[in-house]
Amino acid sequence: MPGKKRWSVWRWLSAAGALAFGAVVYTYLTLPDVRPLATTNPKTTAFMDLRARESEHDGKAFQFDQRWVPYSRISPNLKRAVLAAEDSAFWQHEGIDVEQIRVAVQQAIDKGIVPRGASTLTQQLAKNLYLSPSRDPLRKLRELIITRRLEAALSKQRILELYLNVVEWGDGVWGAEAAARHYFGVPASALSRPQAALLAGALINPRRYNPGRPPKRLLRRQQIILARMGTVESPAGGKPAPPPAEASLPLDDDAAKEPGAPGVPLGTKPPAPEPPAEAAPEAAAAPTAPPA
Repeated sequence: MPGKKRWSVWRWLSAAGALAFGAVVYTYLTLPDVRPLATTNPKTTAFMDLRARESEHDGKAFQFDQRWVPYSRISPNLKRAVLAAEDSAFWQHEGIDVEQIRVAVQQAIDKGIVPRGASTLTQQLAKNLYLSPSRDPLRKLRELIITRRLEAALSKQRILELYLNVVEWGDGVWGAEAAARHYFGVPASALSRPQAALLAGALINPRRYNPGRPPKRLLRRQQIILARMGTVESPAGGKPAPPPAEASLPLDDDAAKEPGAPGVPLGTKPPAPEPPAEAAPEAAAAPTAPPA
């Protein structure tokens, strides 16, 4: 009898292993081919399709404003601000920031919570382009594999260009050009440092925070980002200088984060630093009101 029980357990484990292996193989074989993105802009994304379905379900018209612009026509201020807020090690890692994952896991162990954050900008792009906001393990596996494919097939500059053109910046507002014109009445190429920092800060929950009429919490994030925008942008024709170690934003607003929204890198929680002295007058300026 004990021998039959052991045989049954072995058969059950073998079947479970075969199913798991089959799921991994199926996941890998059904992943999208990302190579066309090197030269072709996507017409839609998984997140855009999701918002369209939500609008249809609610009986509302789907609002869609996206205006594609090349990398050269996006303000360096916005590039620096988004990287300072979302992925300060973007130019150094290969799609997955192992150090941030280690910090996230350690914080989860210390606080007894489920690990959150630590998603790189490339991971966020993979999710926005092809996946859903769900947190199931199979979706996460797909995200990691797509991330590695994106990093292998595309340049860092192209990955950042794609991200800044497809990321959600409010209800019906997609990408840097649409966001700049919607909230500040200027093209993406003309965004100032304070405006760029507000847009980057709103990414934690773009459907809640309005960069054109920022609440106090978003203004606080703006100040943190302004103080940390320094060296995350890659110099033209050269290798980027490593960003300062404290460039990651603290998770001071995790409760406001919408499921599936881009994540703020994990880090310690120091008091919000004051903006540099030379940036203080500009940072204190009120954002330009959106056009009528």
